[in-house]
Amino acid sequence: MRIGIDFDNTLIDYDRVFVAAAKTRALVPADFAGSKKAVRDAIRLLPDGEIAWQRLQGYVYGAGIGGAALFDGAREFLARCARERIDTFIVSHKTQYGHYDPARVDLREAARGWMTAQGVFAAGLAGDNVFFAADRAQKLARVAALGCTHFIDDLEEVFADPAFPNGVQRILFGAAPSDPAVCDRVCADWREVAAVVFGETTDRGRGAAPA
Repeated sequence: MRIGIDFDNTLIDYDRVFVAAAKTRALVPADFAGSKKAVRDAIRLLPDGEIAWQRLQGYVYGAGIGGAALFDGAREFLARCARERIDTFIVSHKTQYGHYDPARVDLREAARGWMTAQGVFAAGLAGDNVFFAADRAQKLARVAALGCTHFIDDLEEVFADPAFPNGVQRILFGAAPSDPAVCDRVCADWREVAAVVFGETTDRGRGAAPA
């Protein structure tokens, strides 16, 4: 097996830092509670909301990334892959710099620094196995070039893209897709991902567990 993993909202959980940063900038009410998506939807309703959202993203993905959390179970999954000598890769669609970010923080280096601080490399992921792509086409080409047997992503449109390589098991992380046909399995958390990848019992998702 060769496991490919998306970064944003799959390995890294931004919900808390987006809410906190939006409150600091008075983009949402002080009593606001919700996910990154809820923050985005609320900000986009404001005058010039799309630009405000882009600026917030630039901060959170760069200077503010230290406030984000590693999803529960992800470190244990990576450590198990390392123990069982299964190659794992991070393949992320991430530009080098954020739009509307006056600080010009290198988002890719910020992501690598976050992974170091969170113990992702210490768990067994090789530093050379992290790849950033300028767009989705490059991301999918990298997944194919690496020979991934499985890919884990939170965006169903990644799996629905005609360029997604054939024969790669599509594991959707998070909520169920609008079209169940776009993925092979749906996993709510990393423990369910582990159950699917390692062929253990799970009562979620669809399709057969891999051999």
